[in-house]
Amino acid sequence: MRKLFVGEAQCRMKKARYYLLGEDPEAPGSYGVQIKMEGEEASVKNLSPSRERVLELAEALARGAVTPMALHDVVDDWLLE
Repeated sequence: MRKLFVGEAQCRMKKARYYLLGEDPEAPGSYGVQIKMEGEEASVKNLSPSRERVLELAEALARGAVTPMALHDVVDDWLLE
């Protein structure tokens, strides 16, 4: 799995880092997102075959300073769009 750094944001006195996940040999052409913060980490794989769409999601996560704990709720809403 490859990770592309997308951005970072200050969340609750900690820095969160946002990544685009892609090129999984088991799911080629499928992309996901990951958030890493001191002591916390969350990821969602295989969201879409559209790199651009998932990259936009990752950028929006960074702009909104989404924490790892909230990632799954935000992704659930994003999938309903």
